[in-house]
Amino acid sequence: MVRLERLRADHAPALLAFERENRAYFARSVPDRGDAYFAGFATHHAARLAEQDTGGIHFHVVLDENAPDDDGRLIGRVNLIDVEQGTAELGYRIGERAAGRGVATAAVAAVCRLATTTYGLTSLTARTTLDNPASRTVLERNGFAVVERIAIGDRPGVRYEREL
Repeated sequence: MVRLERLRADHAPALLAFERENRAYFARSVPDRGDAYFAGFATHHAARLAEQDTGGIHFHVVLDENAPDDDGRLIGRVNLIDVEQGTAELGYRIGERAAGRGVATAAVAAVCRLATTTYGLTSLTARTTLDNPASRTVLERNGFAVVERIAIGDRPGVRYEREL
């Protein structure tokens, strides 16, 4: 169904197309990246790759193995950021055309496996807004538990944790 690949330089064109295609969709549930992100995407992408090389973050693209061509294969991203002392924060985005098909649940499960087997992590945190029930369901299906209520920007949210 889905496959994760560690972010590489050659993912840039497909990732930029994915972010542009889903910009309005994502802005309904998370803060918009802003015009500067898109205008400086090449620089931003290179900086993320350099940061990834330090081991402080692990970025992945989510690919649809059943897509008919390379243009439609990138359907999401799932990231581990702020990697430190055996823990990291999980973040993910699944495109609108793949929503509601179990892609997010599968991608989060896959990155949780990578977190232990490849990156040696022992726990993960995640956060989402209260008005994003789909994201909350994905986290809960993957064994994350609510640990506190928080604010995300000006919106109420929750922080989750999962021991690996």
